[in-house]
Amino acid sequence: MSTDITERELTRPWEGVLIAPAHGSEVGVLVLSGSSGRVERERARILAGCGFAALAIRWFGGPGQPPGICEVPLETFTAAVDLLRLGGARRIGVLGLSKGAEAALLTAVYDPRVDAVVALSPTSLVWCNIGPGRDGAQHPYRSSWTWRERPLPFVPMDDSWVPAEPDGGPVAIRGWYELSERTFAHSLASAEIPVDTARADLLLVAGGDDELWPSLPFAEQLVERRRSVGAAVRLIARDDAGHRPRLPGESPAPASPHFRYGGTPEADALLGRAAWPHILDALGDGRAGAEGR
Repeated sequence: MSTDITERELTRPWEGVLIAPAHGSEVGVLVLSGSSGRVERERARILAGCGFAALAIRWFGGPGQPPGICEVPLETFTAAVDLLRLGGARRIGVLGLSKGAEAALLTAVYDPRVDAVVALSPTSLVWCNIGPGRDGAQHPYRSSWTWRERPLPFVPMDDSWVPAEPDGGPVAIRGWYELSERTFAHSLASAEIPVDTARADLLLVAGGDDELWPSLPFAEQLVERRRSVGAAVRLIARDDAGHRPRLPGESPAPASPHFRYGGTPEADALLGRAAWPHILDALGDGRAGAEGR
């Protein structure tokens, strides 16, 4: 990747970094982590090297933000769209992983300025909080998101679930989500992410061996929702990949002492490699990303 890039650290209205080609870009991409809450610098650098202005932000757990993924305002992300537009971006993409993919999809639903979404290991539903809200409480369950100060309908977790693994090792929690879908089946319709109403282009990337949540079935539900109204959608999948696809040039995902993510480093990298040209096309709409191919 030969593009000269600049990096600007941000502290307001959130922690983050804006990494862009030195000559600027007409395409801005908001880059969202999953429930780690980290600023995805490496991913943003790779995208900037391909000709995009990439904005990676901390969207919870920072100053003035909820400490957990609990009633996070979607305005957090529309403010990021504002910043990218002010910087000269005429096309806006949002790339998110896991809970970040949930946020990316919802941002496109509520903000028609979003032109493209790349959802890695997505969900088709709005889920409850992970961790505490501003009040420090984790229970009772509340929505992960708000819009205009109103919580979005959500699916809670069924706390009767028991992991299959022995105590002390990493746990696969996919079954917890699957049980919660069955237990709270009456909540599913209202909690669906209505991607059929979004004007953005939609690219989904999912692994069939995801052990954190059933991202491939979720992605297939999103595809069905889009196709029901004749809206375009693409799904790139591998049955042997897990929850953390790795894009070309990214470091391997670190092992977790807490969760099993499924897949293998090789399969996760192959999924990312297969998705990569489609990601560049979706974000750039054929107008950017050529330098990174």
